[in-house]
Amino acid sequence: MELKIRRFNELTTYELFHFLKARVDVFVVEQKCPYPEIDDTDLEAVHLFYENSDGTTAAYLRIFPKKDEPGTLRIGRVLTTRRMAGLGAKLLCEAVQYIEEKTDAEEIYLEAQTYAVGFYQREGFSVSSVEFMEDGIPHVQMRRTVQR
Repeated sequence: MELKIRRFNELTTYELFHFLKARVDVFVVEQKCPYPEIDDTDLEAVHLFYENSDGTTAAYLRIFPKKDEPGTLRIGRVLTTRRMAGLGAKLLCEAVQYIEEKTDAEEIYLEAQTYAVGFYQREGFSVSSVEFMEDGIPHVQMRRTVQR
């Protein structure tokens, strides 16, 4: 499965449609969180994803600057539609590698659903906050220092 890395203006309409559909299916419908899933961050983000053989999204995440912390990039919207296939871990590893090799960021930040803390810890992230609620789901902040 080939990793795709695209800035917004490089996405095909087909790619954009399928990962936005996957995000809505997972974060809005499945998790029952009605919120504006499509936001302006998509315009500035780098989108990393894997596609299934039919072109639909298999795994997805986006990387973007953490506006209030220069030198920090944020990972968000991490999802897989092919669960238990290892694609989420593979994609997260690819994202960290991309940040370490292609950017000058010093730190990576994300907000993890509490149940997924172990998933992110396996890639070197550490919990950096107390638990908080976002859209009715418990989350924590996590961070990882960029290794070069």
